[in-house]
Amino acid sequence: MAKNVLGTALKICGCNPMTGFTRNGFCETGPQDHGSHTVCAVVSDEFLQFTKKRGNDLSTARPEWGFPGLKPGDHWCLCASRWDEARRAHVAPMVVLEATNERALEVVSLDHLKQHAAETVA
Repeated sequence: MAKNVLGTALKICGCNPMTGFTRNGFCETGPQDHGSHTVCAVVSDEFLQFTKKRGNDLSTARPEWGFPGLKPGDHWCLCASRWDEARRAHVAPMVVLEATNERALEVVSLDHLKQHAAETVA
């Protein structure tokens, strides 16, 4: 069973839209997930603009991929490295610690995640 950064059972990140590398709502990861989509974030407009400028447009719908596009407030499993890049640029979205996979700690520190902790799971 996957664990979160707090050492307890990983909780669901979000289902509307359906998130996760395997699109099951959880920030689970595995060998095929080269981006480590392990950080459960509550996306903000500021973050969406930031990541779009970096070449990953998460706000535009891509129906051919079954992707509705994200809007501020959506819960989404982000690549740990992109979240950390946003943190260093002072635009990191809030994080749901209970739904953030412990594997995120291979890339970001628990202290940094805690500094951006959201209050509740979706």
